[in-house]
Amino acid sequence: MAKAPKSKAAEKAQKSPAEDTDFVLHSLQEELEKKQRFDASTDQMMHFYEQMLLIRRFEERAGQLYGLGLIGGFCHLYIGQEAVAIGLQSALDGDKDSVITGYRDHGHMLAYGIDPKVIMAELTGREAGISKGKGGSMHMFSTEHKFYGGHGIVGAQVALGGGLALAHQYNEDGGLCLAYFGDGAANQGQVYETFNMAALWNLPIVFVIENNQYAMGTAVSRSSAETEFYRRGTAFRIPGMKVNGMDVLEVRQAAEIAFKHVRDGKGPVLMECETYRYRGHSMSDPAKYRTREEVQDMKDHKDPIEGLKKVLLENGAKEEDLKAIDKDIRKVVSEAADFAENSPEPEASELYTDVLVEEY
Repeated sequence: MAKAPKSKAAEKAQKSPAEDTDFVLHSLQEELEKKQRFDASTDQMMHFYEQMLLIRRFEERAGQLYGLGLIGGFCHLYIGQEAVAIGLQSALDGDKDSVITGYRDHGHMLAYGIDPKVIMAELTGREAGISKGKGGSMHMFSTEHKFYGGHGIVGAQVALGGGLALAHQYNEDGGLCLAYFGDGAANQGQVYETFNMAALWNLPIVFVIENNQYAMGTAVSRSSAETEFYRRGTAFRIPGMKVNGMDVLEVRQAAEIAFKHVRDGKGPVLMECETYRYRGHSMSDPAKYRTREEVQDMKDHKDPIEGLKKVLLENGAKEEDLKAIDKDIRKVVSEAADFAENSPEPEASELYTDVLVEEY
């Protein structure tokens, strides 16, 4: 008696993952390794240098203001991670794309070219701040720039980023969402729920893990069973990329590849940027879980600003010109701090604005 032919589903079920071509994860890593650094012009590199230096000097001043008691609550500095925000956001389409991140958000705002004065005013809780002084360090927001926070709940921004990507898709506006989160947030369940939906619905989103090695204060090797975070999307057939987050030119090249993949309608990408924060998790963190020698070694050999400065000098830039840029940026930051200190606090009546109360 002849056997009934097997259904296609049954045949597929008998195949191993290696035989099932639909399952093969075409990682974007190979494409990055073919060409790891962005071919930036001297003007572009100079712009990257200025932007990273602005973040560095701004955050140093923010740390000083926190020490003086002018910044309340929590304050998470971005010092050391500047190449990630600049490399990625320099490749975005400012008219279409959206960005969402966690609470270490000052650098991402500055990377968008937002006025340092309104950012510093927000840090100090002043009326002139980007969120009217009511968000503070952890809750920056600018709908004008399609920057949707600044979120204090670990990992919560990832699910919201999925929603932003769905909005881009639904509105057919051609935009993508860049959703940042850290190595600590990478173990949150909502992250994987969002991966699953993003892959199912082919959402235009790039998930970026800013792996600064220590989350709140625990080394990744002690907190994560899989420390190669770019592999975390494999179960959802999301291609991964592992990027040197201390090299702005490599980050920018990775952005070019990832953004093209998403804009071509091929679905989400998971990018891990290996970076390092020089300060503690927040200003209240003494960072005793690592040695001073380790931090100094990173500063001496992998600093993103010094690395790009070396490239610029090799390409003919003059040391005195770079020093002049630093001087100008220090002036901008000082003016931002003075503006913040001299701006009024919000009126008491502001407690009742921007609050939605309805019956459902």
